[in-house]
Amino acid sequence: MTPSLTAGPVVFAALLAAAAMHAGWNAFLKVRLEPILAMTLITAGAGLIGLPFMLILGPPKAAAWPWLLGSIALHLGYNLALTEAYRRGEMSQIYPIARGGVPLLTALASFALVAEPIGAQATIGVVVLGLGVILLSLSGRWNVATNRGAIGFALLTALIISFYTLTDGIGARAAGNPSAYAATLFVLDGLPLPIIVLWRHGASSFMKLLRHTRQGLAGGAMSLASYWIAIWAMTVAPIAVVAALRGTSVLFSVAIATFVLKERFRPVRCVAALLVMGGILLIR
Repeated sequence: MTPSLTAGPVVFAALLAAAAMHAGWNAFLKVRLEPILAMTLITAGAGLIGLPFMLILGPPKAAAWPWLLGSIALHLGYNLALTEAYRRGEMSQIYPIARGGVPLLTALASFALVAEPIGAQATIGVVVLGLGVILLSLSGRWNVATNRGAIGFALLTALIISFYTLTDGIGARAAGNPSAYAATLFVLDGLPLPIIVLWRHGASSFMKLLRHTRQGLAGGAMSLASYWIAIWAMTVAPIAVVAALRGTSVLFSVAIATFVLKERFRPVRCVAALLVMGGILLIR
């Protein structure tokens, strides 16, 4: 499957919807349970929803399995790093930092490791959008300046996101069927966290999870749909472009943090939002 040099209108619209859903399930981590338990609910919920699709679609091609197994390990690291960051800081601070450098890091990695070309205008759009996302990150950083742990885990999350995005982009292309790859990834990704929670928190923690089954399935559905779209998109568009458009989720996260979680809004984010929107228009 050969991707185009930019994102078509269907891919473009789908990725913006995926960005909104990504911000939505991240908000769930801050309002329901202790973050590690909420993340366990989400990954397990996504795995349950993905199971029938995996049984219908079957496994991906053998060439995709090394990438798939690597992605599962990276996603576990991502889940643990992100929940630690949310345990220490607010969504409006952590989420932009975690997403801040991802578009530019992924663009550099895809160019260096995959040698994947993108159009000149799309390249400028990726850079402008990435700068806007980084500005959003910096605008929330000062509230956590006294908590180096929160910043550290958020930055670690950004690095891991870049690695698993590139891994899944290559793996989905090798799989022959990106949906088979995505379904298998979500089912297998739903297994490690419940085991870790059982080991660290005991069986009693599962009683807390059962009381939030409905929310877990809702968060899992958003997580699954959001990243499933991204995996498919990386087989028909450049990985760097997909990562950049996924970065627009910071706009949705700021809106959720401000209007739903009632966290403080900073005017500098308006400037950052304009950069992000300018990057979107250039990419499109």
